[in-house]
Amino acid sequence: MVFWFIMLFFTLLIPAIMLIFGRIFIRSAPKDINIIYGYRTERSMKNRDTWIFAHHYCGKLWVSFSLVLFPLSLLTMLLVIGKSTDTVGTVGSVLALVQLIPLFVSIFFTESALKKTFDKDGNRL
Repeated sequence: MVFWFIMLFFTLLIPAIMLIFGRIFIRSAPKDINIIYGYRTERSMKNRDTWIFAHHYCGKLWVSFSLVLFPLSLLTMLLVIGKSTDTVGTVGSVLALVQLIPLFVSIFFTESALKKTFDKDGNRL
């Protein structure tokens, strides 16, 4: 049962991080365009306008994804409560891998939105 709680914690960690950082990004992008923290792509780092837009857009996606992932992850883990360690480990691992999909999908959507809103030099269309 201890292993189940550990796996529950780790499967809820990705949605929790997405929710926390999503809300932070919606509220305000990191003050300076930097290479350490924030939504960092070539297109988002063109200027302050693209930087703020990318963080706000990605933040909304992450909050939305986390609000779906959190209950689904919890429900999935509740279905394997009391099962063998192998079953819990396998389900938890697969669930964690599936949770990575929205992280990568959010990059695609954010980059598409940046492309539709800004030209290649970072000027609004």
